[in-house]
Amino acid sequence: MKMIHIILYFLGLLLSFTSHATSSFKDFCVANLLLRDTPSGYPCKPQSLVTENDFVFSKLEPGPPITPFNGGTTTVSVNNIPGLNGLGISAGRVDIGINGTVPMHFHPDATELLIMVEGEMTAGFITPTKLIMKTLNPGDVMVFPKGLLHFQVNFGVGKAAAFVAYSSSNPGLHILDTLLFDTNLPTAILEMTTLLDGTLEKGY
Repeated sequence: MKMIHIILYFLGLLLSFTSHATSSFKDFCVANLLLRDTPSGYPCKPQSLVTENDFVFSKLEPGPPITPFNGGTTTVSVNNIPGLNGLGISAGRVDIGINGTVPMHFHPDATELLIMVEGEMTAGFITPTKLIMKTLNPGDVMVFPKGLLHFQVNFGVGKAAAFVAYSSSNPGLHILDTLLFDTNLPTAILEMTTLLDGTLEKGY
């Protein structure tokens, strides 16, 4: 599939998410990022202060690889396009080096749609009863339901890259390794509740 077709498909999928938007009574509500976020989104910036920059993010380029995973993401959310506020969509890209990974994580507030554009990527998610996993190639699309643990790994021979779309303007991100090992959780409790060897704590 040619790159332009992938991009057009990606944009169409993003627009389809707007059917769940909550701002049907007005055209838009640009986020006032100086105020606190709420369950229904950020308060609106005064219309007189809205500019074109509230609706644009320039250069969706690869994010820096996260050590030691050799993979990185660039997210375009309400925090860098305030005009997404209340629209129920956001986007980004995933870039993974050889033998790299986006570690086990979940988005508490969003379903994720991944569209492969370069290389090969093994991706999957875990339900309460089974593992769903597939090797993806350019032009393939995979969905990760909201709140489920999922991952992407590059077992290929070159860099892997994909665009992603989320069904929330602020999808959130929780990485399982960080939740388990970058907290003050006592080793004894970690061992008992996960069956992991405590010598692995903070060893990644």
